Amino acid sequence: MKLNVCLMNDSFPPLIDGVSNTVINYARVIHNDFGKATVVTPKYPDIQDEYDFPVMRYPSFPTTRIVGYRTGYPFSMKTLRRLEAKKFDILHSHCPMASNLLARTLRERVDAPLILTYHTKFDIEINKVFSSEHMRSLASRIVVNNIKVCDEVWVVSNGAGENLRSLGFEGDYIVMPNGADLPPKDPSPDERAEMRRRFGIPSDMPVFLFVGRCMWYKGFRFALDALKKLKAAGRAFKYVVVGDSNELGEIRAYAEACGLKDDCIFTGAVYDRQELCRFFEMSDLFLFPSTFDTNGLVVREAAALALSSLIIRNSCAAEGITHMRNGILADEDADSIAAAIAAVLDEPGKLREIGRNARQEIYISWEDAVRKAYKRYEYLYEKMQRGEMPRKDVSGNGIFELVADWSAAISKVSSALTK
Repeated sequence: MKLNVCLMNDSFPPLIDGVSNTVINYARVIHNDFGKATVVTPKYPDIQDEYDFPVMRYPSFPTTRIVGYRTGYPFSMKTLRRLEAKKFDILHSHCPMASNLLARTLRERVDAPLILTYHTKFDIEINKVFSSEHMRSLASRIVVNNIKVCDEVWVVSNGAGENLRSLGFEGDYIVMPNGADLPPKDPSPDERAEMRRRFGIPSDMPVFLFVGRCMWYKGFRFALDALKKLKAAGRAFKYVVVGDSNELGEIRAYAEACGLKDDCIFTGAVYDRQELCRFFEMSDLFLFPSTFDTNGLVVREAAALALSSLIIRNSCAAEGITHMRNGILADEDADSIAAAIAAVLDEPGKLREIGRNARQEIYISWEDAVRKAYKRYEYLYEKMQRGEMPRKDVSGNGIFELVADWSAAISKVSSALTK
């Protein structure tokens, strides 16, 4: 069945993160293999979208310094008319903020099922943006109210579902895992050698890798403190960090304060997927001490290249991981991380064995992930066509209260920007 799918998200290139990557791959796979996909996302100045699938931009506010991306304005009638003309069969929102407000209003005009995928631990994001308990409570209420009226809620992991419950959500959800867009392959010895020559890394020196947004909540303090301990114990290594953010300067300064200036390589963001693949190929261990991420796509990308990952025990990224079989687990402290790294380095060949098991057991391609999601699209579409999907009330006082809440939050952010 060929469906016309609308994919909505607040973050999209030029911002690169796990959720924007998810939306790109959903659109790519749907466009190539199944039906039609249109991405709807906030407008950025001077951005040219060059994709095989259409991208529709709508008006936005410059809130990047506060929340990390531009905030869309979801109440534009012009935007709604443009979207209504597309006659979508499925509405799939990937963010419970502006994108889902727009999706909710559009749903009443096109009578299509609305799905919301919960990707991000919004309590952490909310606490980071707002210091006031009143504003944190207000923002949490916006998120939950905006989710509970969707026809179906998906989460990317069991941990993401638990986090959603902690915000006050009481409805049902389905676990719909994401995929990885690096194809599974054996690492190339030639690529490994060439990359190490490029960065001046000896062939026998262990290389630890991080790929992603360089934010403190990704566990950088624990990682750097652990590496400081390893260096003090006489271990030689290189720590390669691929990514960027407005916190990267602080992270680099902390690395220098730990005495790791000569042991770290900060490359900045790498957008070319083939180039990114080479970083995985040259490395010995993917260091991912994040408890923030709800899915850990980069762990599956590492697995595609048979690169083993160190992950924090009981984190979302640790779901499906067996210690020393398809991953390395450590507690969320520098001593535990350092000890886990030292132990596996003392077993020659163990890292690559763990990486091969990871490729076999935890890797999921985007094609497989979206195929599973598309089957669910078909089920929901047919259910609605049969009149078997009772609509959740989004009209009346509820929506007006939500608009008032949203306006108050935007006013707060604008005030913060002015200051």
